[in-house]
Amino acid sequence: VQLVESGGGLVQVGGSLRLSCADSGSIFIGWFRQAPGKDREGVACMSRGDSSSIYADSVRGRFIISSNRENNMVYLQMNNLKSEDTAVYYCAVPQPGAACGSWRFGFWGKGTQVTVSS
Repeated sequence: VQLVESGGGLVQVGGSLRLSCADSGSIFIGWFRQAPGKDREGVACMSRGDSSSIYADSVRGRFIISSNRENNMVYLQMNNLKSEDTAVYYCAVPQPGAACGSWRFGFWGKGTQVTVSS
C-alpha cells in the first residue's frame, strides 16, 4: 500500500485547504491527524464501494472526503478551519479486515502539515 499526501500549508482561521492523496485504490480510505502532544484522531473515512463516509464530530459539517476512482486519488476538503485543526494529516487505509467505523488504520503515508493561524 502506497499513500502519498499533498496540499498542506498555512492558512488563516476560517480559510480552506484541500488535501490530496494518491493511493492504490483501496476500498476503504481515510484521513487521520496528529497534533504535537495529542493522540491520533481519525477525521474522515469513506468506502469507495458505496461512497458512504463517516466523520469525527470535531470536523463534521466542515470537512468533506471524496475520491476519484479513475486516478485513485482521495481528497479532504477542509473548510472553516480552526486553530485546533492544526496537525499533521495522514492519508490512511484501515487494518486488514477492518472498515471505516473502527478507525483502526494500518497503513499511512508520511503526512502533510496543516497549520491554521489566528
